[in-house]
Amino acid sequence: MKKTYIALTMAAAFSSAAVAQDSTEYVSRPELAERDRQIMEDNDCGVIPIAGRQGFALQSKDGQFAFKPYMMVQTTANYNWYDDEGLDKAYNQDNVANSGFAVPYAIIGFTGKAFNRLNFNVSMNAAASGGNILQQGWIDAKVCDGVQVRTGKFKTPFTHAYLTMLGGTLLPSVPTSLTSSVIMPYTLNAVTPNIGTGFDLGVELHGLFAKQKMSYEIGVWNGTGSAVNSATKTFSDDWHIPSLLYAGRLAFMPKGVMPSTQGDPKHLDDNKLLFAVSGGINVESEYESTNDRRFGLEAAWLYKRLYLAGEIYTMHVGFTERQKIDDQFDYLGGYAQVGYFLTNNLQGAFRYDIYNRNGWDANGYLNMPAVGLNYFINSCNLKLQAMYQYTGRTKHDTQLDRDNDDLGIATHKAVMLLQYSF
Repeated sequence: MKKTYIALTMAAAFSSAAVAQDSTEYVSRPELAERDRQIMEDNDCGVIPIAGRQGFALQSKDGQFAFKPYMMVQTTANYNWYDDEGLDKAYNQDNVANSGFAVPYAIIGFTGKAFNRLNFNVSMNAAASGGNILQQGWIDAKVCDGVQVRTGKFKTPFTHAYLTMLGGTLLPSVPTSLTSSVIMPYTLNAVTPNIGTGFDLGVELHGLFAKQKMSYEIGVWNGTGSAVNSATKTFSDDWHIPSLLYAGRLAFMPKGVMPSTQGDPKHLDDNKLLFAVSGGINVESEYESTNDRRFGLEAAWLYKRLYLAGEIYTMHVGFTERQKIDDQFDYLGGYAQVGYFLTNNLQGAFRYDIYNRNGWDANGYLNMPAVGLNYFINSCNLKLQAMYQYTGRTKHDTQLDRDNDDLGIATHKAVMLLQYSF
């Protein structure tokens, strides 16, 4: 397993050494080159486009300096119904919980570029608490399209679901197989890990090469997640290297740069395709309890009104010597999803999510189909989303395994989301 990650890291490193091409050389039609240039600028922000097509932006006459303030607000209505397993009726615990209204994101930020070589982005989420208030904050120094260095707080290069632009996902909730913690027969001194990584503090080398048809990201992060904005890490007692998250991603885009959205009325004429491999290791993550290795494969196709995507990802959990536990666990998750614009503003959505939450050594998995509708009101930058997800349990050896597998996960989940961005 360790050799797999070393090979992935070396591949991404060699990719970064490739000679960068000027972005106007990879197509013969200048309008297509400019179209992909706009997509690249949109992807850089990670929330909403930078190029002034939403809201407004300040820009110098020579185009070397740009500054764009932005905001995004999401309000949701939620309904979650849980099975009786894990509920204590003596304390009047109800099957309906975590329901009502919420504001998951209330983001205010600004993004831009300077000297035509630096990109920057800072945003605050007023709906969050603690370290999560700083939603992201980074500086990106560009040598050329093939060599860029980003440092600060930003998304780790793992899974298409998380790398999608915030507010641009097909369904209001990302796949459960990425967000729910795994189950293992030990009580640890920290939170049990989940497969997804998301935002973190670190530095990465990234860029586009091979005529903008390939991209790479390789870097190192704290591995403590988005809630921690300080340096808290030490050295690994087992491996004698810094106890950090080491991760990388290599993507192939045969039809040019892939937009970081899962369907948008602005892309109804696009034809984009993506294949990617990613992985990493979180050394002594979760405060010196485990070393977590992750590996993922992803594919996505955006063809006019149609959006197709699928991912499969694994996580290997090995305990540190200090824990004195010889067992190791492997977990598997993945999903397939499709979206289609029935009209220029109305998009239908379906996702099938699976999760081997108990580990490969135990039979049984969760299967979580979800359906949704998205309605875009482009005249005022509004997006209305609705989804329903059912959590099923399949092929468990015992009833106890079946009961434990979905603890903390709603059997019936319904979400309505209204989003405004500027």
